[in-house]
Amino acid sequence: MVNRNLTISLNPGFLIWQVIFPLIYIFVAGFAYAPLIHEVPFGGKDLDYPAFLASGMIGFNIMNSTLISGIIIWNDRKYGMFEQIMSGPFTRSHYILSNICTIGIVGLLSAFLIALVGYPVFFESIEFSFVTIPIIIFCAITGSILFGSLASIISTRLRSSEGFNVVINTVFLISAFVSTAFYPAEGVPEPLRSAFYLNPLTYLVDIIRAGIFGTITEFIIYEMIVLVGIASILFIIASKLLTKLDF
Repeated sequence: MVNRNLTISLNPGFLIWQVIFPLIYIFVAGFAYAPLIHEVPFGGKDLDYPAFLASGMIGFNIMNSTLISGIIIWNDRKYGMFEQIMSGPFTRSHYILSNICTIGIVGLLSAFLIALVGYPVFFESIEFSFVTIPIIIFCAITGSILFGSLASIISTRLRSSEGFNVVINTVFLISAFVSTAFYPAEGVPEPLRSAFYLNPLTYLVDIIRAGIFGTITEFIIYEMIVLVGIASILFIIASKLLTKLDF
């Protein structure tokens, strides 16, 4: 099941999009705005804007890659693939677990791909430690489960392709720009600043930046706990909806 999901998901178009889209942000928007945004404060350090943005794009790409979870479920419902899968030696639990494994693998791939691409941008500010790689893995897996579960929930509630595309793209677009992925929360007026911290993507990118730039604080630990809590809740909701769903 996991092999089947990866085969239909990791096509050349998807892989190109996962690289080209972040590259545009990092090397075009990042350096275009650098003369206007000289330094961005984060965890007691001052980062140049391209480094701040490149590290944020790791979290953004993890979120963006989990769209495949909702797309797989929605297409299986639309084209009758679920009934064919259930006619084999598979159960709904297998189906759910295979989707979670798929988005976890894609999330890890996406995170390390953007970390590799963005490395030349933030290498001067980077402070690798023994927790850097574990933190990126933690964020890739937890973020994939969280946003993959969210995409799965949306896919179970909508039947039209138009509605599915509009809702899921709107939710992910708002999540991207109402977060610290592109700009810091410091200086942002209320109530927008509060909205940042109602968005799990903010926690995801903050944790990734803390791991890359060596700024692990007590607040970052709290963000990790919150991220795990939200991911667990959404995963339980998505699993219950999928086990009860009439395909």
